[in-house]
Amino acid sequence: MKNWVSFSLLFLVATTVFGQQIDRFAFGSCNFQFAKQNIWKSVVAKDPQLWVWLGDIIYNDIGGKRKSMGEKYAQLSANSNYNLLKEKCPTIGTWDDHDFGSNDIGMHYPLKEESKGIFLKFFGADADDSRWKRDGVYTSFEYGSGEQKVKFILLDTRYNREDPGPESDMLGENQWNWLEDELKNSDAKINIIGSSIQFVATVPSFENWDKFPKSQERLLELIGKTGVKGVVFISGDVHFAETSKRKYDQVSYPIYDLTSSGLTHGNNVMGLNKNPYRVNSSRYGRHNFGFVELDWKDQKLIFTEFNQRGKAKYKQEIKFSELGW
Repeated sequence: MKNWVSFSLLFLVATTVFGQQIDRFAFGSCNFQFAKQNIWKSVVAKDPQLWVWLGDIIYNDIGGKRKSMGEKYAQLSANSNYNLLKEKCPTIGTWDDHDFGSNDIGMHYPLKEESKGIFLKFFGADADDSRWKRDGVYTSFEYGSGEQKVKFILLDTRYNREDPGPESDMLGENQWNWLEDELKNSDAKINIIGSSIQFVATVPSFENWDKFPKSQERLLELIGKTGVKGVVFISGDVHFAETSKRKYDQVSYPIYDLTSSGLTHGNNVMGLNKNPYRVNSSRYGRHNFGFVELDWKDQKLIFTEFNQRGKAKYKQEIKFSELGW
């Protein structure tokens, strides 16, 4: 436990972290702060070394309208079940619409700087954290070294996001320039790109990158141009879990998107048969969290969807050789 305490203090100081090897991490999204948070017991039982938030950590526009955003984060922080996770491992993450401001909102939200401040305080970011000076909460973390290095690139799909349309921008020029540097300079074996909304799925009834085709193409071109290998997306937002896979012309290997949502509420009806890129029968529409194991010996990534009780509902293995290696 002492090692984890010192490590958690370290990652708050710097944008990227080296040293601690990651063999397994858990992730999820869409969390009613006023709910019982029962799922955390099952998460902790899987022994993750890291937790990755993919947005909607709290719902600013739902649950206790008289409470401020800060009070809603405090409600989650005080939850005894969530505290089991905080005692177990470090947490990193990005936001989505409900913890940024309100449903489906983007760059026009008038209180986005205030939201950023509350978000960074929730994660314990100190004064030296580069996100305080950025136009958004995008950041990256690296764990491990050499052939066992994994990099997390956490995007901000809200702060600079224009209204959806064929020419609309998702990230803003500063984030695009940062992202290009992150990809170009990465020597990680696996590069996990965290996006609050799905990248591969094209379901019309949900927010996703398909509604921003110019931005989606730009990101794919960055992956192709920089030659970065081992890219896998993780996402949330839709209130169900699934694996999506698609081969794009701009990238030499297929792009996987591992989705986990939601932690406290599910969607067991919408989107059942609408994602043409869904892998097999991966969709699960009740409370869930994602768990990824990095098998450095056999060179593969194993993604498992777990339900609230910690029972595996779906498993997907992805060989590193399928990701450009």
